Amino acid sequence: MQILVNDQHHDVIAPTLAALLEELGYDGTARLATALDGSFIAAGRRAAVPLHEGARVEILAPMQGG
Repeated sequence: MQILVNDQHHDVIAPTLAALLEELGYDGTARLATALDGSFIAAGRRAAVPLHEGARVEILAPMQGG
């Protein structure tokens, strides 16, 4: 299915947000913030959140500095 990840088109087979992170090569232990169609998705819910054609996913890693 075609989705947008951080404003880039991706053709993926992942059925859930958790599976998408794995498919895209994100480290399963990394601290990440995720949103689907503009709504924050907590890490504990990612495996239960299905993706759909045209979904807009944002994946953000915390930054250090000041």
